[in-house]
Amino acid sequence: MKKFGIIAIVACAVLMMGSCGNKSDKVPFDNGDSAAVANADPTIYGICGEETSMNTLQIITDMGDTLTLDVSSAQENGQVFGGMHTGDRMAVLANADRTAAELIINQATLLGNWVMPNPIDGSDEVGISIKEGGIAESIAQSTIIYKTWRLYRGKLEIVLIREGGSEEDETNLYDIVKLGADSLVYKDADETFEYTRQKPKEEYGTEVQLEDAQNEFFM
Repeated sequence: MKKFGIIAIVACAVLMMGSCGNKSDKVPFDNGDSAAVANADPTIYGICGEETSMNTLQIITDMGDTLTLDVSSAQENGQVFGGMHTGDRMAVLANADRTAAELIINQATLLGNWVMPNPIDGSDEVGISIKEGGIAESIAQSTIIYKTWRLYRGKLEIVLIREGGSEEDETNLYDIVKLGADSLVYKDADETFEYTRQKPKEEYGTEVQLEDAQNEFFM
């Protein structure tokens, strides 16, 4: 009887050890890559919903959820960039329980051609074209070739190549300082880039024609 009891105890111990092993394999999110988890982008991406108001943002996320976020804190801290317009695509950093927005970027406002006077001589305009699908292109620049862009953790990431350099992709992360209908400002630790939205060529032509007509009228 004693021998049988010892065997039973050993068998139970083995079963318990096996059971514990199975549980350890089922730990949520434990895929052995802690770096990937740490670097995961917490940004909420989606479309601005019709129930958005002055103090709240309704966002229909890419995951199919509908969230209503308090935007008071983001507004007070100047962390709403590009406005909140129904139907526009948004990128949002929220608090832990996803009830309040801490930073809001309107991706639709970010799209477009952005230019500044040439920093070398100011004779013409140079800049960056931010397009749908993460495509970025240079405007009147031969030494810097923009390739891609994305929003990551509330920052603007731009990938480019500098001609005459190593010819390797250079990835830069910028804080957005200002984003409006006609202005875009972003910076990193070393530089600040201040752009205005490029006017269509036909606008320039219209302005010249109107000016000429006014001159003729007053002559």
